[in-house]
Amino acid sequence: MLVRMSAPNQASHGYDDLAALLTLMTGDEKHDASATSTLDVLWVLYDRILRVAPDRVDDPDRDRFLLSKGHGPMAYYAVLAAKHFLPVADLPAFGGFDSPLGYHPDRTLVPGVEIGSGSLGHGLGLAVGTALGLRMTGRDRAAVVVLVGDAELEEGSNAEAIQVAGRRHLGNLTTVVIDNSSASAGWPGGIAARFAVEGWSTRDVDGRDHDALERAFTAATDDRPHVVVAHVDPEEPR
Repeated sequence: MLVRMSAPNQASHGYDDLAALLTLMTGDEKHDASATSTLDVLWVLYDRILRVAPDRVDDPDRDRFLLSKGHGPMAYYAVLAAKHFLPVADLPAFGGFDSPLGYHPDRTLVPGVEIGSGSLGHGLGLAVGTALGLRMTGRDRAAVVVLVGDAELEEGSNAEAIQVAGRRHLGNLTTVVIDNSSASAGWPGGIAARFAVEGWSTRDVDGRDHDALERAFTAATDDRPHVVVAHVDPEEPR
């Protein structure tokens, strides 16, 4: 389960600076809506929730954040820069041939990135494996958070991961689903119901409301995995 940090991560850039940081990235990005729909969730996680820091990216007891929705990483890079995981000076080279900031994040090139992602449908399974591994090594107080998209949930691998996490009572696992109405088919009863039937605790929340997001992330109090469905209008200006 996730807990609030004792104090917010300190940074010279705040939420109001993120728009300016995003404008520094002028590469040929085709997924602007995918990026901006995650911005508020990412900020709340890194500013209020995750126990991570630039000087302890390899700490075995750190929380793990896995961006499965990796095809629109501009918001991710902006938040990492604001929190000093990478230099702001790297942002203008986004998407360049020799830039570490590719159109999909690369864990071998960007400090603080836990997985290479962008091929959809893999992140939730990797998060389940990470949570199980931490439990087996006695580090299950370290939280695992994975961010997926609503359309990505149509990949069949997610059904197996949701099922296994529920059966294994992975209370150190939180999934946040960005629901920007891009799924083709949808699910009877809504996204949260798909997780609840497999034993997850669930919260639906406005994906732009920072205080509501914080409450939703810290709502889990038992040994069940937790899902936060963050509803976002991708056309809403930030």
